[in-house]
Amino acid sequence: MPKYMLRTDDIRKMSREERLKKLAELREELVKLRLKAAMGTLDNPGAIRAIRKTIARILTVMREEELKAQKKA
Repeated sequence: MPKYMLRTDDIRKMSREERLKKLAELREELVKLRLKAAMGTLDNPGAIRAIRKTIARILTVMREEELKAQKKA
């Protein structure tokens, strides 16, 4: 599995700091891929979609945990 594809279970096992670090890495990679796509040198156009989905998964898990913490408080 490519480094930018993560399953939801793997994301849930990460600490908050790990998730934030991975999120920053993925966003940086997404910018690079979009630049390559604009220049026409992108090898795998499906990578952009996969990274966007992984970013969405990370943000969703983070929001779920935030809501869970609010509910407990």
